Amino acid sequence: MPIQRLVVVSDAHLGEVPRSVEDALLDFLEEVPSLGDGLLINGDLFGFWFAYRRALPRAGFRVAARLIELARRLPVLMTGGNHDRWGDRFWDLETEIRFAPGEIRLALGSGTAVAIHGDQVGGGPPGYRLKNWLIQSRLASLVFRALPAELGFRIADGLARPDHSGSAARREAATAARQRAWAEARLRDEPGVSLLVMSHSHRPVALQVRSGQRYLNPGAWFDGYHYALATDRTHELRQFRGSPPRLP
Repeated sequence: MPIQRLVVVSDAHLGEVPRSVEDALLDFLEEVPSLGDGLLINGDLFGFWFAYRRALPRAGFRVAARLIELARRLPVLMTGGNHDRWGDRFWDLETEIRFAPGEIRLALGSGTAVAIHGDQVGGGPPGYRLKNWLIQSRLASLVFRALPAELGFRIADGLARPDHSGSAARREAATAARQRAWAEARLRDEPGVSLLVMSHSHRPVALQVRSGQRYLNPGAWFDGYHYALATDRTHELRQFRGSPPRLP
């Protein structure tokens, strides 16, 4: 059965943010069944996630458990972000959550939606591109898997630090502009796609590109408790109740 009303949330970066951000997300997940009949987590739910075959990160585990429970009530889909697409196929093998490390396609009402996290769209400073390429290379994943889990998670904790500097804000704005141009070109090339969802830039966007085709970015959960709702004809940006703490 196609999802009729899709709830979209992304970029919570659990483990990098105050505990209250995770608490609010748990409250939000309780309300998801009253908001829609399907949930899309569009990448970077965690500040870091690597599923070893016999170990999982502790950060954000309460949310992971709540999602597994929620997936027994309604469809839950998840794309991998640049922080959390690696490791063993935990979501596919052990849960009822449909996971795709890259792109996911789903029926939304009478239309078709496509979702990717958005870091796949090229561009940015050379150093930033090189770092992303190294982190996401198969070699990096193989090396990380060879480490003891405790050591691997400690290394990741040292690397995964949120950046709230002015340069980060400028990079997000540039990323948002590249994503919009890429989304418009992708929708032009695929007229059968009615909704394209991206995240990563942390900038909310709800854009009617042309008749019957829309581009949606829900924004970042960690920065304002942003989320979005979408049907085959409408899309809407929202904020969950309450105000998040100011990040350090």
